[in-house]
Amino acid sequence: MNDTIKILGFAGSLRKESFNRALLRNTFSLIPDNASLEIFELDGIPPFNQDTEKDMPEKVRDFKSKIRGADAILISTPEYNYSVPGILKNAIDSASRPYGDNPFDGKPVAIMSASIGMLGGARAQYHLRQIFVFLNMYPINRPEVMVNFAADKFDSDSNLLDETSKKLISELIKNLVDWAILLQK
Repeated sequence: MNDTIKILGFAGSLRKESFNRALLRNTFSLIPDNASLEIFELDGIPPFNQDTEKDMPEKVRDFKSKIRGADAILISTPEYNYSVPGILKNAIDSASRPYGDNPFDGKPVAIMSASIGMLGGARAQYHLRQIFVFLNMYPINRPEVMVNFAADKFDSDSNLLDETSKKLISELIKNLVDWAILLQK
């Protein structure tokens, strides 16, 4: 069993000032002592093409390697058109291929989201949970972290100000780490 649980985090947004990228960066200060967080940027992952899945682009190979090396996964995602952003779905599709070579298999995963709207990304989270079924991942069910009205909960330097959100994220990460430890036994 690992002494430190390695969490790989990535955001489902490419926008530089994305609230979800900021949410992920703010998580560094909320990680328990027995865990570490590495953030992988999805920028540069090309559109999935099954013709190239056996000789995949270097960025996808790197992503798959990082997923394999992690004990747990943390995804921070916005919601676009009531669902998962295309970049996130594309990255997951690319990394989980070719069929039978799925580095997500058996990994615990936690989701959080931030949105300028009232629902805070809830529908994207539920669609991700459907994807996790096929990937054979173990999602953390509680707490659900959906930072709504995000524009009011970050300062101009992208620091998360909302104490309730910080508390929920801390609890989510603790539960993710605990689940990862259980799965290693």
